[in-house]
Formats: sequence, C-alpha cells, structure tokens
Amino acid sequence: METKPSTVRPDRRAAPAPAAARAGAPGSQTLLRGLDILEAVASGAADLQALSAALGTTRSTTHRLAAALVERRYLNFVPREGYGLGPKLLELGFRAHQSMTVPRVARPFLARLSESCEDTIHLGVLEDGWALYLDKIPGRRRIEISSRVGERQPVWSTGLGKALILDLDEARWRGFYQVGTARGAHRDRDLETWLARMRLYARRGVAFDEEENEPEVRCVAAPIRDASGATVAAFSVSSTAQYMDEARMERLVGDVREVAAAISRALGWAGAG
Repeated sequence: METKPSTVRPDRRAAPAPAAARAGAPGSQTLLRGLDILEAVASGAADLQALSAALGTTRSTTHRLAAALVERRYLNFVPREGYGLGPKLLELGFRAHQSMTVPRVARPFLARLSESCEDTIHLGVLEDGWALYLDKIPGRRRIEISSRVGERQPVWSTGLGKALILDLDEARWRGFYQVGTARGAHRDRDLETWLARMRLYARRGVAFDEEENEPEVRCVAAPIRDASGATVAAFSVSSTAQYMDEARMERLVGDVREVAAAISRALGWAGAG
C-alpha cells in the first residue's frame, strides 16, 4: 500500500536581528555588526545616520565599522554621496558563483528527496531546444528508468523539459512542441491539449509527464532558479505507473515545489517557496 513520502522541508531561517540586539562574544558582535552594515548599504542606507538607525549603534561606532569596511574594499565611500558596496564583494560574488554549479548545489537536496520518496530523480538543463540530463539518482524500487546522464530528451514530452520552459510564452512553447520524438508516447500528440496542460502547469509551478515520453513512466517536475529568478535547471521525480498514480503525483507536488525552492535559494534566489 502506497504511503505519502515524508515531507522534505528546506531550512527556513528568520531574517537576522540587528547585531546590537544579539548576544555573543565581543568579537562576534563586531563581525555581525559589520555584516549588518553591508546589508544596510545594500538596502539603500548611504550615510551614517541611516546606518546607525539600521544597526541601533552610535554614530562613532558605526563610523569605525564602516571605515574598516572601506579600508578592506567591502564598501566605497564618496564625499557628499555616501557609502556604496565595494569591489571586494564583486570579487567574492564571482568566486562564489563559479563554485556554485547547479549539479553540485542541487545534489544533497535531491539525494534527500530520493531517500524520502524512493523514486528516481533526474536533474537537467535546456540545451539547443532539448532537455539535457545532468544527473540521475536511481530510486530504491524494483524498477529501472531507462535514462542516463548526458542524454537529451524532447522538451515537450518530458516533465523535466516542460518545467524548464514554464516561464516562456506560448509562441516559444509551440516551437518546442515541434522538436523531437518521444520514445513511445502513451498520449497522441495534440497541440491544443498540450498547450492547455502547459498553461495549468505554469500556474502551479510544476509539470507532469503522464506517459507522454515513455509508456508506464510518469513524473512530477519543477524549475530551479538562480539569483535573478531565471530558470537555470529543473528536476523530476520519476517512477512507473504502478507506483505513480494520479493521486500520488498530486501528493508529491508540495514536496517537489519545496525542494525546488530550497535549491533555488541556495543558488541565490530570494523568492518564496
């Protein structure tokens, strides 16, 4: 008897309080106050008065911290204009971006989801009009999904592919519908029916494959976003119809959306789950 997989919940932390309100060693308080200054400047505070108000510290303390950040190039200071973010942050941000490849960031989240639901997980990106599989985590059920890392599948027939294009307009959708042939689709190809399903998927933020790409294989998929909010990848939870009836697909929607949001936040996205 199929049971609902345990929910994989991303780590949701409340926004930090001003450093002045936090307990801790004096050295850690100084560090946290410095970080609070960076966040305040990023939010638009440009002078000592605004920074002092944001931190709850005196002008002299705020000036000392800000001056140290200017010296280390984390902040810029221009007379009569005030403080702005400095070039050191660009350097660090570029290095962080280079190290945060999507498969590396997504892997631990997807591994936990696979352990929870026992199904096969695919991760992929859009490449030249196709869905390219970058990673695969086999499930624990006594079935095998015939896919492999590095292969390309049609966007229109796969759940992962549909999730990759949810943000695009219908003219682009129609173009993708013309590319590729499914391995043995269960459904007849009908553009208007497919477009109607795509509109529903776009509203829900998830996409299904209901045996459109391969007989007896179904999946639930969602897009992964970067710091700009753009879709940079997608993942799917796949299984055979025996384990993935319509009711279970619906039960998986919440978990898939939550994991997609958690991965996206790890890539810098600031949106809600």
